[in-house]
Amino acid sequence: MQHEFDFHELKATDRLPSPSGTALAIIKLINRNNVSAQEIAKVVKMDPALTARLLAFANSATFGLIRPVVSIQDAIMLIGMATVSKFALTLSLVGKYKEGACNGFDYTLYWSKSLLFGVTISAIMSRDRTVPPEEAFTLGILADVGRLALATAWPDLYAECAIMADPKQLAAREQELFAIDNNSLTIMLLKDWGLPPIFLDGLRQSRMPISDELQENRTLRLAKQMVLAGKICQYCLAGAARRSGLLPNLQKIASQYSFENDALLSFIDDIIKQWQEWGKSLGIDTELLEAPLDPIAQKEAELSQLNLLLVDDDPMMLARLQKQLSITGHNVSVCSDGESALKHIVEHGAHIIITDWHMQPMNGLELCKALRQTEFGKNLYIIMLTATESEESLVQAYSVGIDDYVTKPVNLRVLKARMWAGQRIIGLQQQLMEERKQLERATNQLVVSNRRLQQIANTDPLTGLANRRYTMARLEQEWEAAQRYNRPFSVLMLDLDHFKSINDNLGHAIGDQVLIHAGKIIKESSRASDVVCRIGGEEFFVIATNTDRAAAQVLAERIRSRIELRQVQDICLLKPLTISIGVAATVGSKYNWRELMKLADQALYQAKHSSRNAVIVAT
Repeated sequence: MQHEFDFHELKATDRLPSPSGTALAIIKLINRNNVSAQEIAKVVKMDPALTARLLAFANSATFGLIRPVVSIQDAIMLIGMATVSKFALTLSLVGKYKEGACNGFDYTLYWSKSLLFGVTISAIMSRDRTVPPEEAFTLGILADVGRLALATAWPDLYAECAIMADPKQLAAREQELFAIDNNSLTIMLLKDWGLPPIFLDGLRQSRMPISDELQENRTLRLAKQMVLAGKICQYCLAGAARRSGLLPNLQKIASQYSFENDALLSFIDDIIKQWQEWGKSLGIDTELLEAPLDPIAQKEAELSQLNLLLVDDDPMMLARLQKQLSITGHNVSVCSDGESALKHIVEHGAHIIITDWHMQPMNGLELCKALRQTEFGKNLYIIMLTATESEESLVQAYSVGIDDYVTKPVNLRVLKARMWAGQRIIGLQQQLMEERKQLERATNQLVVSNRRLQQIANTDPLTGLANRRYTMARLEQEWEAAQRYNRPFSVLMLDLDHFKSINDNLGHAIGDQVLIHAGKIIKESSRASDVVCRIGGEEFFVIATNTDRAAAQVLAERIRSRIELRQVQDICLLKPLTISIGVAATVGSKYNWRELMKLADQALYQAKHSSRNAVIVAT
């Protein structure tokens, strides 16, 4: 069950990935009635990077234009305003979250894989259109955003999950730590960002085993195409030694889409070219990597050495010290003045700074003073190289924040001794940081435990669906949202037929199996945006947001027919399992949510006392 109450609570903490201001402005504009491409273009032009990438996308192979598009307004008309909003959303996320605080999470590989999946699913849609290729591109890039969200919200806790390769083990561990897995969080985020329901349903179905018995429809076709895209991405990222083993299974799946062997390999070559072109445009590394480095081994290697930065305008001294200190196993970088050193530290960090005093345009004292005024520079260990040991000079140097000094000409043994003191301080700082992380980890565990307790309080223990308590609170919440935005709103009241006879004749244990079976079918037959609940006994309830009477009736009929078609296996029931459903729908404030629920109940009563196994819509 997707607990959106937890999602909204987490979203309120502002720890989830969020789009840029420009992207939000575009989405807000497009949700207005009668917005023009000219208005959208005006907002897009405020972001030069977005403008350039939209023009590149409009002129890409996806559209196959003869003449290039040079006007952003023409590009918006070509791509479509709805697609522009999703495109802006995607690019803003790529720009904001290329790096992060989760040490075990490989951000470079994450975005590289996401971009590859976006290009692949878009190429598949260009060949066999289920949804527009340009919109599929956005879906592909965001299809795994739940992992990024967990790494962003809980960077320390998620480091453990980030190194797990098996999807089932990963999902199980995520549930233990966060009471949600990355797949469910992906669906919640994409729904919150306004992606169409078919995208959510197709993505969700692609993550589950796809049975040959399922009736072919648009959602199922999209799910199968996403599975194919995933296999192609796996093949592209594999090394030459593994590709030969992956190819037969890939060819078997691709043959369902009329791919001959040579055509498939040519198709993959085109995908790789597009992937690399997009990588250059977005600044995403598209090197074909077999696998990321083991984060644990990488961390152990980092702890055995220091990152040193040498700053001096004497190139001979820089070269000599760099060579001498590198032999000891440290990572040594060099800069020739204070300004370039400050830029290097901002971009790459360091453990110990060894800087000369007199340099231009920024000298060592000015560099030290600038660093101590920043958060990242407060804990750096700074050793000053000076030609004088006068009392006044040393007092001045210590007053701006140096930790130690070495006189010129530099004695390497003395410098190393000074560095040992720095290494001890750095070790204590790292120990303190680790203790803080452990404290934060314990706090997060308490938060997760509280969330689990809340989950238990809102969940029916037999079926895993929402219980009556959650249903009433959520129904009121969704009703208020429907009123606020004047959206259609529907509810379904469902009741299993002849259920009492199952309990009376076969026992409550068999009755429980029937309830679990029915709850699973109702959940699978509903859409990602629907809230499926068990409100007591054999009664179920579905909240269908932004759904009018006709769509609600289609949903109800789908549930009814699947219950009738998919009988409980290995249990001999006296009568086939069927369900009766009452539907009530409204737009605006004609009814309140209690009256709407009462109307659905009355419609259910009519269905139960007529033929059963029926759908009745309240008029």
